Formats: sequence, structure tokens, C-alpha cells
Amino acid sequence: MKKRKFRRYDTNTRRKRYLVIAAVAVAILAVGALSVYIFTHRASSVESVPTADTLVVKDTLYKYGLPIEYFKVKNDTIQPRQTLAEVLLGYGLSAQKIFNLTQCPDSVFDVRKVRAGQPCALLSDLDSASMPRYFVYEINAKEYAVFDLVNDTVTRGTRPSSWVERTSRGVVESSLWNAMIDSDSSPQLAVLLSHIFGWTIDFFGIQKGDEFRLIYEQEYVEELPLNNFRIRAASFCASDSMYYAIPFVQDEEELYYNETGNSLEGAFLKAPLDYYRISSRFTNSRYHPVLKRYRAHHGVDYAAPTGTPVYAIGSGKVIAKGYQANGGGNYVKIRHNSTYTTTYMHLSRFAKGLQVGDHVAQKEVIGYVGSTGLSTGPHLDFRVYENGKPINPLTIKSQPKKPISEENKAAFRMVCDSLMIRLGAL
Repeated sequence: MKKRKFRRYDTNTRRKRYLVIAAVAVAILAVGALSVYIFTHRASSVESVPTADTLVVKDTLYKYGLPIEYFKVKNDTIQPRQTLAEVLLGYGLSAQKIFNLTQCPDSVFDVRKVRAGQPCALLSDLDSASMPRYFVYEINAKEYAVFDLVNDTVTRGTRPSSWVERTSRGVVESSLWNAMIDSDSSPQLAVLLSHIFGWTIDFFGIQKGDEFRLIYEQEYVEELPLNNFRIRAASFCASDSMYYAIPFVQDEEELYYNETGNSLEGAFLKAPLDYYRISSRFTNSRYHPVLKRYRAHHGVDYAAPTGTPVYAIGSGKVIAKGYQANGGGNYVKIRHNSTYTTTYMHLSRFAKGLQVGDHVAQKEVIGYVGSTGLSTGPHLDFRVYENGKPINPLTIKSQPKKPISEENKAAFRMVCDSLMIRLGAL
């Protein structure tokens, strides 16, 4: 009996010893596998660069076309007189790498056009502050340039935008500009209205109590409103007369029409610049502030800041351009047809490249407001000649462009009636 008990004890001991050895072996294998996984994972995270193409993660936040949450982002601003090379040098990039990056084609990005005040950003790996991967320069609210600091390449990107419809209604108390502000609308819309109604309404003569109504769209980028607008319909009540602007596409061209289907665009603009006040009108007897005597003033003076763009009121040919020291200063003269000629005086400078003999289009910039010649302050002296005789520029008549055709009248009527009802309900 003693001998059988000894054998049973020896077998149990050996079984326990095998189990212990097996458990230790499994633990060693598990630790080894875990070490290989960690080493491999760390190596791949250092060597690979996450991009929009190589990293696909559900609900990843993208900015500049990159998975932004996988980078450490340092936001910055271009400083006055700072070049792109100086910016990159400040981030510790080598001179050779900076040179490579600044050799990108101008068609992608012109590095000479880096402007002070524009946002920029440096993107680095999350686990290494000394490894910048991308530099991003925001060209404007919609466009940006991405500099790949690893591969020395530059790409250009665009943020997606959307258009949001809005409405506005206001009454003029002092000026259309202030009326827009009082109605919580962008004053830029005042300029757009002056463009649309520029052939039919004299915006330099609007009065207190005149009313506007607008249906328009404004562009947004990432919930940021931009100063980009599209007028979808407008009405303007001036001097007890109601004017409408209804957009409609005819012959592959979108123009604004009134409620009867006539185009608002005519052969001549009402004024050669945007929305500034008249300081002197057409008269046969005006006291000249420089000469200190009365004489005829056969034009209209528009007071405006120096540098304000001046437009040709209609298409035509430049027949004179020069300087008159004791008179109009820098001036341009345009022949529009066999009947009408216009002159623009006291310009600070001419449009770049403008020459005698050039054909200019309606609303093409021909120069900029100044105070050259006999002048006491910045303004435009604008004159119109009919068959060689001066006439009041504010009374020039303009024939509208082609009206709505017969085949398009039914479609236009539906669009027009719908928009007029909406405007009336504002």
C-alpha cells in the first residue's frame, strides 16, 4: 500500500510542474508578440504621414484637405513686410528646403504675393514638435496653398462654399449706404443696386423716404459670411415711381428686366462712378473756386475719394488722353458714336495700358478720381457732348438693350409675377 501511495503523489507533482512550465511559455510568447506589435506600430506612426488619401477614419475632421485632428496646429499671421522665406525660416526649415518650396509655378501660387495680415498655419506630428509636415497659407477666405514640407511640393485648394438666400427692406433717411446699414444689411448691396439700376435711377439724386426691397443671396464659407452677393430681385421706390429688377436668362445671357420685360441696361450709364455725391451741376454760370470768378460749367462734378475707379458710361473709342495744366488735369475723351462724346477730367491717373485709339467697353475702368489741374479737391468733372455741343449729363437718354422676346414672355411673366409678390410681402 505504501508503494502505491508514493507513485500517486509523484504523478500529481509532475502534472503540476508541466502546467506551470506551459503557463510561463504562453506568457513569454504573449509578451514577445505585444512587443513586436508596439515596436511596429510606433515605427509606422513615425515614418508615415497621414493625408486625406492615406487615412480614412469615420467622422474625421478635415481642414485644408488634411485630417486636421491628427496634427498639432500652430496658427499664425503674416507680419508686415514679411516674405514667405522669412516665415518658413522662422519655423526652422533649412535654406535648401525653403528654396525648393519657393520655386513652385506661379500658376499654383505666386510666393511674391504673400500679404501681411493673412492667416497661416504650421502642421506637425502630434508626438513631435520638431517635425513640421505642412505649412498652409490662406490666400483669401476661399483659397489656400498647402506646402508639403516633406516632399517639397505645393498644391492649391478651395474651401467649399454655399449660397444663402436673404431679404432686406429699408427707407432712405440720409443715404442709401446708411439705409443698408440701418436695415442690418451690407452696404455693399447699395453699390450693387447702383449697378443694376444705373441706367434708370439717378442715385445721386435719391431723397429721404425713398424705399428699397431686396431678395438676394450671400456666399458663406464654413459659416463665415463673405462680401459676395447675388441680387435675385429688387424694387426701388424713388420720387413716387416704382422700379423693378427681375433677373432672367435670354439668349444665354442673364440680364435684369423691369416688370414690362424691358432690359434695365441701356447704351449709357447714368453716372461714370459708383455712388458718391454731386458737388456741382451743369450750369452756364458758376463761381469757380480757383479762378474766383463766374463762368460756365458744362459738366457735372462728382465728389469722391482719390483713387475711386471711373468708368466709361458706354462703349466707344478713346480719341484723346493727356494733361491740361490750367484746366482739366489728366483727362480722357471717348467717342461713343456719331452723336455722343464724353470727357472725364481731373483724374489722378489713367487705367493701366490705356492708349488713344483703344476701344473700351461700357463700365470699363478708364482712370481714377484725383485733383489734377484747376481743382481744390478730389472729384471727377464729367462732360457729355451731343453733336459737338455740351449737354447736361444728367439728362442724356439711353436706349435699353433687347427686351424679352415673344417666345420668352410667358416664362418671364411667371418668374416676374412670383418675385414681385415676394417683394411686396417683405
